[in-house]
Amino acid sequence: MSAETLTTEQVPGFCALCISRCGATATLEDGRFVALKPDPSHPTGQALCIKGKVAPELVYHPDRLLYPMKRTRPKGAADAGWQQISWDEALDTIAGKLKALADRHGPETVVFNTASPSTSALSDSITWVRRLRKAFGSPNQSVSMELCGWGRYLANIYTFGAGLPADCMPDLDNAGCIVLWGYNPTVSRIAHATATVAAQNSGARLIVIDPRHAGLARRADQWLQVRPGSDGALALGLAHVMIARNWYDKDFVRDWTNGPLLVRADTGRFLREQDVDPAGSAKNYLAWNETVGRPVAYAPDLGSYAADNAKLALFGSFEVETPQGPVTCQPAFQLTADLCDRYGPEEVERLTGVEAGKVIQTAEILWLSRPVAYMAWSGLEQQSNATQIARAIGLVYALTGNFDEKGGNVQFPAAPSNNVQGDDMLSVQQQAKTLGLEDRPLGPARFDHVTSASIYRAILEKEPYAVRGLVSFGSNMLVAHADGERGHQALTALDFHVHVDLFMNPSAETADIVLPTTSPFESEGLKIGFETSETACSLIQLRKKLVEPRGDSRSDIQIVFDLACRMGFGDKFWNGDIDAAYRHQLAPSGVTLEALRKMPAGVSVPLQTRHKKYAVRADGIPRGFNTPSRKVEFYSETLLDKGYPPLPDYEEPLVSLNSRPDLVKTYPLILTCAKDSLYCESQHRGLPSLRRRAPDPQVDLNPATAATRSIEAGDWVEIETPNGKVRARARFDEALDPQVVCGQHGWWQACPEIDAPGFEPLGPDSANFNLVIGHDDVDPVSGSVPLRAYVCEVRRQH
Repeated sequence: MSAETLTTEQVPGFCALCISRCGATATLEDGRFVALKPDPSHPTGQALCIKGKVAPELVYHPDRLLYPMKRTRPKGAADAGWQQISWDEALDTIAGKLKALADRHGPETVVFNTASPSTSALSDSITWVRRLRKAFGSPNQSVSMELCGWGRYLANIYTFGAGLPADCMPDLDNAGCIVLWGYNPTVSRIAHATATVAAQNSGARLIVIDPRHAGLARRADQWLQVRPGSDGALALGLAHVMIARNWYDKDFVRDWTNGPLLVRADTGRFLREQDVDPAGSAKNYLAWNETVGRPVAYAPDLGSYAADNAKLALFGSFEVETPQGPVTCQPAFQLTADLCDRYGPEEVERLTGVEAGKVIQTAEILWLSRPVAYMAWSGLEQQSNATQIARAIGLVYALTGNFDEKGGNVQFPAAPSNNVQGDDMLSVQQQAKTLGLEDRPLGPARFDHVTSASIYRAILEKEPYAVRGLVSFGSNMLVAHADGERGHQALTALDFHVHVDLFMNPSAETADIVLPTTSPFESEGLKIGFETSETACSLIQLRKKLVEPRGDSRSDIQIVFDLACRMGFGDKFWNGDIDAAYRHQLAPSGVTLEALRKMPAGVSVPLQTRHKKYAVRADGIPRGFNTPSRKVEFYSETLLDKGYPPLPDYEEPLVSLNSRPDLVKTYPLILTCAKDSLYCESQHRGLPSLRRRAPDPQVDLNPATAATRSIEAGDWVEIETPNGKVRARARFDEALDPQVVCGQHGWWQACPEIDAPGFEPLGPDSANFNLVIGHDDVDPVSGSVPLRAYVCEVRRQH
């Protein structure tokens, strides 16, 4: 057929391959999906990455899973003997096996597992997977929160009572200063990259903190090349300069943080009204009033002090009389300042490699260029000190006073919708069985997430109970998580494992049944708000199904609803009617499903951002923050009560050249890693247009480092750590610190079209970066794994 007779259709939508959810227009020629390009009219559509542009290759890839399959040979056999089966057989088998496990051992013995919605198309369906899991009765679901999300969503709940910065997005359109810390949006969220460039062109200052001179670091007014894992020390150093030079918002600190509250020197706990007066309240805190020279009460229920806030002391040491005798107390802000005093610019330079002068300059930019908006990412989360890093950066941000201010990090309004996660379906008794809750009571398990280490332990050691089943959507734990050897032992020991995916990956190979899912371009996807701005939040869009599903594949949502009905939960899933579920979800917004189908570019609902919502009063009581004190908490009694430091002190990475001098001779280099712009974590290496650009796994190192090891650019090298060896090709980066090497994770998939090989996920020929990082030395609060700060040696492979 000639080009002149082709029927061409342009379909607005969005790319769902990663968290950016970039607005995009698809081109169909005679019903075939042939191109995807950015849609500048969409609030996230200013650009589209190469992964999105080659989406047709993903849809039509010859290695796609197209039919349900079951294993016919034992796990561990060289050939699983995969046999095609019908959907009826697959669903009946899965429902029967899972119900049998629940009836015999309890529903908690089945874990649900998904790829992170930040780096996959799971945002379409993860809410419904959670609903299925809760209807089933399991408290256990892994979404890789310990690796991707802990720092930006959960750690600062202990400081701000909210996810910062992820749930309080940087208002890039109005920022005076933008800080990107461990975050390269040109790779991770291109909608943020384009917005940052636009803001910089309008006069905003840009600070980038990253071991690599990559992405927007090349455009930065200030690039701080921090030693991997030492970010907490840098944050405390910035806070020290800001406090010492009075470059901080004193009114915000006094009025809206727990800085004025008195901390007892004898117990480390806050001084309560009842400590001084037995008739006083055990809930009320005390602060020192400088005018009257005595403590005054602060009532968190009322959000107010019994005196003028302006008279409250932030510094000093005070003797307070109690019935048991005098007690020495200091304001929490004095303790915070004392902590920061230990991290002067010269000490920060010693610990982090960032020049002392740059620390001072950066603190000055933060103060003079307000409002400040910041974003952090997994560069700070894959650390053995991830919690304290996030809280230390939160401390710096609180000093700016820009929380929820225009141009700062703002809690943008959301289009009204019904919560469909099924939060009311899981009993308190079942929630208490969440894996990891006993070991890390303030970690991911407290927030409905489990770690891969907890899953492996429960399978292999049966602690705290035996996990016997796994329902996995799109995850590739053996490559995406640390300790792949142990992971393989665990997955092959399961009684039953079902895996849903586009391709047969190493983790799917261990399953009993594999189900084929559609790509997001073969199914509808509902997005209520696009997070990055008020305009983006107001948009509701139903992404159109561009082409029919390939083979007999079904969308993740369809699979969830089908399984729910087979297991007897149809009444909780609108009897399998996805449209009815969408209508329920949309009802509060006033937007109908029919309207969305008629308007594939989406429907905007009127929203108006109200800033400083913490100060909004209801019945005379300010809203405050969702913390025990209803203030931003520099000093956390919640952490203290569980045996963790109450202040965000710096903790050296557990496996570093400083903390493990016994390893220096054998492993003299610092190992970090970074996401490749061409691939979403462990996906897409089978797409020819991408693989041609990066055919092999690479490790970046400084040419001087390579020269001392007789390594040439392009050589195959071994990366060895205390946990093992993997291989990659050497690539030179003159901007990288000579002591730092930077690898890539996610390599396993072959690309036969260009004769590019695959790589074994385990064993001596593996290129699986995460294989050489263990689960032993992890963040004590979250269990976060130090994929971004470890030790290694690199040798030319012979």
